[in-house]
This record gives sequence, structure tokens and C-alpha cells, in this order.
Amino acid sequence: MPTSAQRIRVLIADDNPFLRERLHRVLEGEADFLVVAEAATSTEALHLARQLRPDVLLLGRSMLGAYGKETLRDLAAIESHVRTILMTERDHETDVVSALEIGARGVIAKGSDSAMLFRSIRKVMEGEYWISRASVGDLVSAVRHLLVDAMEGASRKPKITPRQQEIIASVAAGRSNRQIAQQFSLSEDTVKRHLTNIFGRLGLSNRLELALFAVQQDLIEAR
Repeated sequence: MPTSAQRIRVLIADDNPFLRERLHRVLEGEADFLVVAEAATSTEALHLARQLRPDVLLLGRSMLGAYGKETLRDLAAIESHVRTILMTERDHETDVVSALEIGARGVIAKGSDSAMLFRSIRKVMEGEYWISRASVGDLVSAVRHLLVDAMEGASRKPKITPRQQEIIASVAAGRSNRQIAQQFSLSEDTVKRHLTNIFGRLGLSNRLELALFAVQQDLIEAR
């Protein structure tokens, strides 16, 4: 049996107490999961994520009210990155795109069976994205299937340095800032500065838009 340090630490956040109880019971029945806490509001989820630093946050779509996007961006800024899986009433493409845009690593329907839930968490922990009922190895695959006409008119060729091109390709491949820093022997602060400059130069605001740009500008790493 995995030790406490080896188990995947999960924070459950949803405004439905019955759903939280069911998820808690189901996850605790698996040897490699550990539910560290439950939250009933997005504010409480953010507080607990900062305090407990879970590996995965299961976040109900209904929790994303007026400040939902800001909450997820705050979660993404936590030093020990929390991988967020958005739980929705349905798994339509619009929900998937919305989830990716606000920094989630995946989306799953609340009515999914236990096996699907377990698989989504494990795949996200392996660095993949969980989309609808399947996982994808990188963000580019998700973008290609879901956002055909996004960023129309982005055929311009802005001036970006070779290093920035490499970082863009790495972001599109789903790598975190830490992984990019290790890949190019840089500090995480340097990677963050590069990304800030890239977003400013391209007029983009998030990693999903950057992945779209990478697809359109053929900056994708060879597989």
C-alpha cells in the first residue's frame, strides 16, 4: 500500500455536500488517493489549496461565479502547482474550452463513473490533459480538436527570438514553468520573464492562446 507521501492528495470543492461526501468516500476507497479536505466555496478552496498544497483540486463548475476565473488564476500562481480538474454537469466542448482557458488541466462530467474519475486524476498527475472522456498528451491536441477558427487573423509573423520560440513550443507541449526551466537550464524566474515578454509582444493573455499561436505559426516541437 502506498505511504501517505506517495498517495495523490486531493482537495474536493463543490457547493453540493452530497456530491462532496460521495467523492470523498469513493476516492478514499482507492489505495493511492488521499482526500485532504473539502471546500464549499471557491474562497475556501483557494485558502485550503494554499494551506494544504494538494496535488489535485476537483472543482465544481457551479463554484465559478463572478470571481471564478480570478480564483483559478490564483490557484495557478501557488508555488506548489495545484492541478485543477473542473467537474461539470455535462462535458460539451464549450465547457472544455472554458476550463482550459482558465487554467484547468482537465474537465470531467459530474455523472462520470468511478473508473473514469480515477483515470482522469491519474492522467493529470502524469502531466497530461483530461478532456471529456479521454486524455491527451499535450495542449496542442486539445486545441486542434476544439478550436478550429480561434484567433482568426493571427497569421502575422511577429518578431520573436529563437529562445522565445522554444519556450512557446514547450508551453504548447503542456510543460510547466519548472519543467521548461529544467529543459533549458534556466531559472523559473527567467522563464516567467520570458513568458511575460511573449504575452506582451503577441497580445495574448494565457497559455491556451499561446498554444493556438504555436499551432498557427508552426512552432510545434517535432514528435
